[in-house]
Amino acid sequence: MWARRSVLETEINELPDCPRLVVSRSLKNIQAQIIDDLTGKTLVAVSSSDKSIRADIDKASDKTEQSKIVGAAIAKKAKEKKIKEVWFDRNGYPYTGRVRAMADTARKTGLKF
Repeated sequence: MWARRSVLETEINELPDCPRLVVSRSLKNIQAQIIDDLTGKTLVAVSSSDKSIRADIDKASDKTEQSKIVGAAIAKKAKEKKIKEVWFDRNGYPYTGRVRAMADTARKTGLKF
């Protein structure tokens, strides 16, 4: 049976050159972070509970709209750090609903993956 290897199990030379955009969600919040796997450091992180985007989150009508706000914010912060391209790690979540809304908005805002 096919088994998916985690990023920690891969060898360094198998990792792509660009950082990884990881999405994580709970029943109330959604988080996105860009990680450099070679150094093991988080470069940029945004959550729907961040104070910097809280005013926009409070105006959102539903969780999908909140995900779009997080997607735009992660792409904006990535541009500020001069990150143009990432590879998308949906963290086992299906590519539907809030995960898709966040990813599509990040793409529209200028992040390539």
